[in-house]
Amino acid sequence: MGASRRKFIRNTALAGAGISLAPNIMARPYQKRVDASGKLKVGIIGSGLRGQDHIDLLLRRKDCEVICIAEPDQVMLASTKKVFEGLDAKWPEIYDQGPHDYVRMLDKEKIDAVIIATPWEWHSQMAIAAMKAGVFTGVEVSGAFSLDECWELVNTHESTGTPLFFLENVCFRRDVMAVLNMVKKGLFGELIHLECGYQHDLRGVKFNDGITPYNSGVEFGDKGFSEAKWRTWHSLYRNGDLYPTHGIGPVAQWININRGNRMETLVSMASKSRGLHEYIINHPKGGPDHPNAKLEFRLGDKVTTMVKCTNGETIVLHHDTSLARPYSLGFRVQGTKGLWMDVNKKLHLEGTSPEHQWEDAATYLTQYDHDAWKAHEKDAEGAGHGGMDWFVTEAFVRCASEGTEPPFDVYDAASWMAITPLSEASIASGGMPQAIPDFTRGRWMSKK
Repeated sequence: MGASRRKFIRNTALAGAGISLAPNIMARPYQKRVDASGKLKVGIIGSGLRGQDHIDLLLRRKDCEVICIAEPDQVMLASTKKVFEGLDAKWPEIYDQGPHDYVRMLDKEKIDAVIIATPWEWHSQMAIAAMKAGVFTGVEVSGAFSLDECWELVNTHESTGTPLFFLENVCFRRDVMAVLNMVKKGLFGELIHLECGYQHDLRGVKFNDGITPYNSGVEFGDKGFSEAKWRTWHSLYRNGDLYPTHGIGPVAQWININRGNRMETLVSMASKSRGLHEYIINHPKGGPDHPNAKLEFRLGDKVTTMVKCTNGETIVLHHDTSLARPYSLGFRVQGTKGLWMDVNKKLHLEGTSPEHQWEDAATYLTQYDHDAWKAHEKDAEGAGHGGMDWFVTEAFVRCASEGTEPPFDVYDAASWMAITPLSEASIASGGMPQAIPDFTRGRWMSKK
């Protein structure tokens, strides 16, 4: 593979007030979606806690309005209403007649764009329905349940021409974007190996009864609150990397995945499962006699996935959500001239750093701060996840309004989400390699 195949993303400049990171594989003349008023009319499917984050950011803008919401949970609707009241915004049309009422909303409402922020198992079918309705589709991140699901997303996009924006916020994290600049400028040389993951103690989230945000109980399902109503079931029945996109999204930008490079194969292994069981039996509200202490959780406490790319890079992904640990996405960017690791906030650059010694990364991250962050630091203050949620909203609104290509498209969504079912298959087969489909059907070879 020639050097041109190893060049990284070129299009990282701020385009007007919008943010462009990488072009869509299927470049097509997307339509502008605002009327004479200049406002983007947005619908929301799912106004739980994550959906409310999106709503809050949208309502603070002058260039869009939330005109309808599909949400069957009355508790979450009551919480959502407080968001509207707090910002003195008009209460929208509500579709709350069961989990499928979003179909009626898509059919009845004249919306330009939709954001889907529902439990994982609903993402793809809702996104497919929205694309078929011709609505610019933003969908929150998750892993897929099957390769067929990923192909259906791609096929629906290609048959309808409707864009899908995969709302991966970590791609907009400030240090991630600064490192993207450093990669492009060749500070690490040719990239060889990358690491990433989702390493986050979620025991309190998985067993949340709504009394306090974390470590609040040992209940889930019907007795749980928010994510505990649905997320914990996946740990009970599934064993794989259930949440790969926060890690693989930034890595895909650094090594040009789907744009001159692609992921070819993966191998996954899972440790034994002990963390959730011990949390239940040791919690004051649990104990060895609690009904949930009798459950056998399938999800390994530590899932490790190795990926090989066409251009020769290797990637290691970590999934670690059931043990006591600090939060870390575990990024490592290593090339022929040095490496950066976010877990220790250090880097080493050959010929610049003291020999065989780490340097603090802070000075370099400031020096190579991305233009988008320098231009919009004040705008992003107070937004969720350290401000990166503002950039997701900004990019989503601008792409939908101006008819430009999403930075993270349906091909990215399919490729990143496929890691989950493929990791499950690899673990189930004793660590056998799994081929990663080419969802671009070969277009990755010519797309710069």
